[in-house]
Amino acid sequence: MIPARFDYVAADSAAHAIDLLGQHGDDAKVLAGGHSLLPMMKLRLAAPAVLIDIGRAADLSGISVDGDELVIGATTRHADLAASELVRADAPLLAHAASLVGDPQIRHRGTIGGSLAHADPAADLPMALVVLGGSVELTGQDGTRQVTADDFFTGFFETALADDELLTAVRVPRRPGVPWGYQKFVRRANDWAIVGAAAINGRIALANMASTPLRARAAEQAIEGGATPAEAAELAADGTSPGEDIHADREFRQHLARVLTRRALEQLS
Repeated sequence: MIPARFDYVAADSAAHAIDLLGQHGDDAKVLAGGHSLLPMMKLRLAAPAVLIDIGRAADLSGISVDGDELVIGATTRHADLAASELVRADAPLLAHAASLVGDPQIRHRGTIGGSLAHADPAADLPMALVVLGGSVELTGQDGTRQVTADDFFTGFFETALADDELLTAVRVPRRPGVPWGYQKFVRRANDWAIVGAAAINGRIALANMASTPLRARAAEQAIEGGATPAEAAELAADGTSPGEDIHADREFRQHLARVLTRRALEQLS
């Protein structure tokens, strides 16, 4: 299908993109890698009047260290995350998650900011950011605010990002040498997760078990109380109400959440 008619403008910096968002508001959409937005436009699920391309804004890309955190520019590609020695040393779970996104073509065009802003609850990077206890920087005309991953995802394809704000950076705590576990159940290697589970440092996150990536709070509390991985994993699906589709019904997804959480927790040891 062909998208509805739209105007196109390329921003040469983050400030330029924010100015354009201020001018156009909810009539505009931000284009980075385009792997999520363009298919939605072709299906007429999104019909922006203006596309603001931030792919050429050099100040939105790159990976650096700021104290105890890694700071990752919003347009940093998945392939760059997966290959970065800095990310692999200080946040290896994030590098691993990025290496599982789609196929090589997608990883070389798709961006971390685009994936997080799209907020698909089955995606790898939203779950990874939640389990790592990361945050995002959202910048608008009034300045920059920092929102934790736990608060950023608000619903199915919905976030705390305002119409006139740009996701400019991602912050991830540095945890070199800390054990982690990452599991997802898929039909094919490059598919979205039917269910995913990740664990690190007392935190457990699940993908595709709700309208947002979420914490397995009951399982986390069980681990804190001294439960074994198997005992804690039995609580992983507590309070969840996953959707149903041709791939899995609710009961099977809850079963997968328990199995994958146990495997992720066992990886820690």
